[in-house]
Amino acid sequence: MELKKNPKADLEKRRGLYLEIGLVVILAATLVAFEVKSYDAEEESAFQREVIEEPEEVIIQTDVQEPPPPPPPEVPEVTTLINVVDDEQEIKNELVVNAEVNDETKNIAITPVQFEEEEEVVEEQIFTVVENEPEFPGGMDALYKYLSQNIKYPQLARENGITGKVYVTFVVEKDGSIANPKILRDIGGGCGAEAIRVVKAMPKWNPGKQRGKAVRVQFNLPVNFNLK
Repeated sequence: MELKKNPKADLEKRRGLYLEIGLVVILAATLVAFEVKSYDAEEESAFQREVIEEPEEVIIQTDVQEPPPPPPPEVPEVTTLINVVDDEQEIKNELVVNAEVNDETKNIAITPVQFEEEEEVVEEQIFTVVENEPEFPGGMDALYKYLSQNIKYPQLARENGITGKVYVTFVVEKDGSIANPKILRDIGGGCGAEAIRVVKAMPKWNPGKQRGKAVRVQFNLPVNFNLK
C-alpha cells in the first residue's frame, strides 16, 4: 500500500520562511548583545572617570617652626697672674698690726657677756574641790549679813520690779584675798554690776586648804535681790 503525504504537512514549502525568521532572531540577539556590552563599557568608563577626577586632599601645615635660639656668648677666660718674688725682696703695701702691750692694756679686763635666763612663771593650780573649803570670816551667816547690809538695790531694777539671784564666781587666793570676780548669770537692771562691786569690797576670807596647805580655790556665790 503506498503512503501519500498531505500537502499541508509538507515543510519544504515553508523552508524559506523559517530560514528568514531564524536569521531575524539571530540578528536581533546579536544587536541586543552589542547593546548590553556597550552599556557596561560606558558605565565602567564613567566609574573610572569619576575615580580619576576626584580631587586630591590638601594638607595645610599650621605649626610654625621657630628658629633655634642663638648660641650663648662666649665668656672670656680670666687668668690670674702670680708674681713670684724672692724672700729678701721688700713687699710694699704690707698690712702691719700694732699689738704692743703696755701698762694700760694690761689692766683692761675682758668680761664675758652674761645673759639672764628668764624664769618661767608657772601659775598655781586653782582647785574647785578641796578638803577645807574657804570661809568668810564668821561663817555663812556673817556672809549673808554682809551682803544684805552692803548691797544697794539698783534704781533701774527697782523701777522695773526686777528680782532674783545673780551668780558670781571668784578665786579665793592663798592669803584669803578675792581675785577675778565674774558674772555667771545676771538678771539685768544693774544687779550684776552691784554684785561684783560688793564682792570686790569683801574682807579677806579664810583660805581653803588641801593636805594642810593653803591653795587657790574657785568659789561660786549666789547674791539675792529682793524688793521689800
